Amino acid sequence: MSSKKQLHLTAFMRPVSLHTGAWRYPGSYPDANFNLKHLMSFIQALEAAKFDAFFMADHLAVLNMPVEALKRSHTVTSFEPFTLLSALSQVTSRIGLAATASTTYDEPYHIARRFASLDHLSDGRAAWNIVTTGNPESSKNFGLDEHVQHSERYKRAREFYDVVTGLWDSFADDAFVRDAETGVYVDPEKIHTLNHKGDDLKVKGPLNIARPVQGWPVIVQAGQSEPGRQLAAETAEAVFCSPKDIDAGQALYADIKGRAKAAGRNPEHIKILPAAMILVADTVEEAQQKRLKLDSLVHYDSAISSLSISLGTDASKFDPDGSLPSEDELPATNASHTSRASVIALAKSEGLTVRQLAGRYGGYAGLAFVGTAESIADEMERWLDADAADGFTVTFPFLPEGLEAVTQKLVPELQRRGVFRTEYEGSTLREHLGLPRPVNRFFENAEHAQNGELKTVTNGNVKSANNAKRKLKSEGSIQESRRSSRRRV
Repeated sequence: MSSKKQLHLTAFMRPVSLHTGAWRYPGSYPDANFNLKHLMSFIQALEAAKFDAFFMADHLAVLNMPVEALKRSHTVTSFEPFTLLSALSQVTSRIGLAATASTTYDEPYHIARRFASLDHLSDGRAAWNIVTTGNPESSKNFGLDEHVQHSERYKRAREFYDVVTGLWDSFADDAFVRDAETGVYVDPEKIHTLNHKGDDLKVKGPLNIARPVQGWPVIVQAGQSEPGRQLAAETAEAVFCSPKDIDAGQALYADIKGRAKAAGRNPEHIKILPAAMILVADTVEEAQQKRLKLDSLVHYDSAISSLSISLGTDASKFDPDGSLPSEDELPATNASHTSRASVIALAKSEGLTVRQLAGRYGGYAGLAFVGTAESIADEMERWLDADAADGFTVTFPFLPEGLEAVTQKLVPELQRRGVFRTEYEGSTLREHLGLPRPVNRFFENAEHAQNGELKTVTNGNVKSANNAKRKLKSEGSIQESRRSSRRRV
């Protein structure tokens, strides 16, 4: 292993490209987002390139956009993440499988079961991306007329995390004895009933699935608002984020890792992975021409709709050739605060008109590395050495060409420099990311501690473990909870 700091690379794959024009690019697969054979080939290529994980986002509603924009969007149809990742787990053996699941419009028991199942099906490669759901239209698919308020979504998410991880700890790792001679399948002394009663959630447990291979699937968090950063600091092991440049990346990196340390966690056990669209070509000029061609394929109807989604308000009513209204003049929104703030900051910093902003957001407005394998590797190393990132969540400009360029040109250059693995050194996603396996908070067997550091619930210290236990609000002490679970099972 190289003595240099090592990059982590995950691939953002739902939709397969975040760029609105991706499906129209010459040579691209128009149905790449909803074609199992294509997706199988993508993940196998990423595994051959030794990527850490294949990351599936999720939407619980068709994106809220006018029909003229909707008809041009490749996000209208895509697979449900768990179903797809379960299938892909059987044609891969090392690459991690990360799925988004909402804490606002689902129940902890459902989430705990699904991720525990995926972790077992994949032999320890699952990750849960915790989201609170920013799209207001989602509420209408779950019996509500109005979207749950931003602050309430994050409050529920924090409790939700405690319950899900508590359910994953329902069984000791050695609970299933399966002794055919005595007829004992499971040791009742090694089953814990959670009996959680909190402000938003009430869950008895235990989970009806054995403890995940990784102890817990890796926890990913994507929010960048104030409550999102705090949730990440307290819970996340990988952070999917979108700083606009290296300075913003450094600030976010320091903020979240500093908060994690203050929460009693080891900052090394939280990986900051900014999203970056990577467009690789043989020359910088060729890469830039490809980007211009890609951007030219975005229709204005799609562009203004994308801007509206990012702002959380209908941008089509603004003067296309005028400036964006000030923050105080914009209508209030209950959608993503982070996206809205990014639009306002970009409009102000570059003096863009509404039309120009729409053009940027209609394609891809986030961080992008466009150039040769060498120039992009230089930039990635700069971020790594500057403590602006521990790696990147790679988004592809178009597929398959864009993915092939990354895996066949950029990855070999990173490997040549000694900053990215040439072989997987472990089999689980936790091992890929250098993360310890959490000890079961209810059955802290010595065999599960690694390097004497894992006497924790959140990979921090004993104090934080005790705090997490209190937050679970289980009835009585841990010992009484164990006795109670034995009586109830």
